[in-house]
Amino acid sequence: MRCLFVTIVILLSINTHVSPTAANLAVKRLPVQVQVPLPRAAYLSSAFYDESCPNLESIIHQKMSSWIKRDHTMAASIIRLHFHDCAVRGCDASVLLNHPGSERVAEASRTLRGFALIDEIKAEVERQCPKTVSCADILTAAARDATIMAGGPFWEVPFGRRDGRVSLAREAESVPQGHENITQLLRTFEGLGLTFVDMVVLSGSHTIGRCSCHAIKQRLYNFTGTGRADPSMNAIYVDRLKKQCKYDDSYVNLDFWTPRKFDTAFYRNLEKKMGLLSTDQLLHSDMRTSGVASLMGSQPELFDTQFAVSMVKLGNANVLIRKEGEIRTKCTAVNSY
Repeated sequence: MRCLFVTIVILLSINTHVSPTAANLAVKRLPVQVQVPLPRAAYLSSAFYDESCPNLESIIHQKMSSWIKRDHTMAASIIRLHFHDCAVRGCDASVLLNHPGSERVAEASRTLRGFALIDEIKAEVERQCPKTVSCADILTAAARDATIMAGGPFWEVPFGRRDGRVSLAREAESVPQGHENITQLLRTFEGLGLTFVDMVVLSGSHTIGRCSCHAIKQRLYNFTGTGRADPSMNAIYVDRLKKQCKYDDSYVNLDFWTPRKFDTAFYRNLEKKMGLLSTDQLLHSDMRTSGVASLMGSQPELFDTQFAVSMVKLGNANVLIRKEGEIRTKCTAVNSY
């Protein structure tokens, strides 16, 4: 595979105090060239499909708009689907592969949604631009449009990712499920090339979306085997959640106050001990992240700006480029040709 390289030329100087023989050898030496490969993200570009599929973003936007108008919860689902994809093997659409033993059928992926929407987008893209656009690029752009349609910020999506050919259920179990501690979360994000700031900011996507009652049942009734609710939760909030969670398969909003609006209420909820997931509440109580969480809650414009930056970084995580992957004609299966 041809690669671009940054060439660093190291010039060798001649020490006038060395012997004539050594000086002659030094004069005959050519400059040494050290080849430093560019990061994979450097191969991505917002103009990648300008000629090969100029209507790509329009197709994605129209399909996303149509689905979200019918079901506003789909916005959060697509953002979550994108994160689950990038958290395993990087942003390579491996979560979309549908076969026995794939990430998609793992227990950790049980509540993921949005697959049919991505398939619909892909079918239209294939109709207009066959064998041109990767599923990984489609999912990344769909997550951006989902954010906008929920009231969040816009950012340019760099394109050029390739789709992976490997998807393993056991690897999906490493994706955070809402009960990890901050150290575990930091390790996950560091593996994606993201910082603690990115972690706190991307957690702010929980300002929209829902969570199953099954996922928070232990916090409500038997925290760490005590038979009581998690003491880090607001008691009134716990009572309200218990009324909503009569069944494990019921859903509750991640943001109690403005669940359909992409805003900073999520961070203000943490100050009131109303973080639905323990991982969210820990952002406020852990000294490594509390400062950033408080800042995001008080500065909506800063949150929007940083969220866009962090989403670009997430979308660039461990991407496949050129011959490292393929462009699937169907997002659910690797190419047979």
